[in-house]
Amino acid sequence: MVHTSIESHDSVFPSNVHHRLTYDSAFGVGRADHKRTHALDQGIQRLRKGNLPETHHAQRYLHHKYRLNLRASTLRGTTSFLASFLTFLTAKGTTHLETLTREDLEAFIEHLHDLGLQASTVSSRVKQVKAFVRFLIEEGVVEPQVLSKRLTIRVPESLPRAIPPEDLRRVLGVIEDIRDRAMILVLLRTGMRIGELLTTTVNEVLLEERKVLIYEAQKNRVGRVVYLSDDARDALKAWLQKRDPTKDSLFYARGKSTMCYTTARTIFQRYLLKAGLAHKGYTLHSLRHTFATELLNAGMRLECLQPLLGHASLQMTRRYARLSDKTREEEYFKAMETIEKEAIDGPHELDSELQEILEEAELLASHREKLPEPA
Repeated sequence: MVHTSIESHDSVFPSNVHHRLTYDSAFGVGRADHKRTHALDQGIQRLRKGNLPETHHAQRYLHHKYRLNLRASTLRGTTSFLASFLTFLTAKGTTHLETLTREDLEAFIEHLHDLGLQASTVSSRVKQVKAFVRFLIEEGVVEPQVLSKRLTIRVPESLPRAIPPEDLRRVLGVIEDIRDRAMILVLLRTGMRIGELLTTTVNEVLLEERKVLIYEAQKNRVGRVVYLSDDARDALKAWLQKRDPTKDSLFYARGKSTMCYTTARTIFQRYLLKAGLAHKGYTLHSLRHTFATELLNAGMRLECLQPLLGHASLQMTRRYARLSDKTREEEYFKAMETIEKEAIDGPHELDSELQEILEEAELLASHREKLPEPA
């Protein structure tokens, strides 16, 4: 077993947030990087205070993720995973990562299932486990055979939940507030994620060109352009005339400079309740699903929809085709019409070519019955 030399914690893992921010400021690091460094320092402090063994490996991994320029939210999520994983290993009796086995990983997965987590959540944790163990393998801490076999979770692929047209009309019909109507219509007509919209600034809206610039997508961090329909543009124009021009964010909560997800969700849930639809389980993300489904129903090709949604692969976009495959739907009802007609008028004659194939198969079967069994 090859072990990497570990320097002292104080030299490798600086814990003073003020010193780190001072260092970053000297090199002109922006606000986003300040958030990342703050998340990193908080993570290191949390790991140190957890009284867990060998957290120096976890801290090195956290620094590794930081150097990859990952978001502050990702660093916080990684910290939570590391804390839970090390806590589990300690309770199981594995106090040294050098002795980590595949059985430990499988036991952790069973533990996650026992917690009643959704399959998608367990799958996400498994990916985090594999990434951490790969890092330990590269560092010479863990033997490669720990990940020699596949370690995956089957996740059910559910249909995206779109809002039917009649329900959508009911929701839009009860929205009177100018800000709320603009926010919901922009989500519905652009397919933006709510996180992307809440970080959009006024300068990123080109009203005359009917565009919204997303410089960095929420998930894959790839920029894209989305477009404004007539009703979304009109609603946004009305809001722009009313909003506080001194604030940068396109949408903000009353008395604040920004709006958080919880506030946006509460606003939408309030309108669902007012429209009598609170029991149907619609969410803000359902507006994005509705956007994709309606465009496919209107004939837009998947290849055009993919960049509008900001999907990394066409396979992700293809899920919506299962909701809106008009060709399949038409073929089904055409065939069903024939079946129902036969039930009333009696069976129709089979296609002549198909009839010949069936007769030939029946003839071969009768000859086959007369053939002697092979010796």
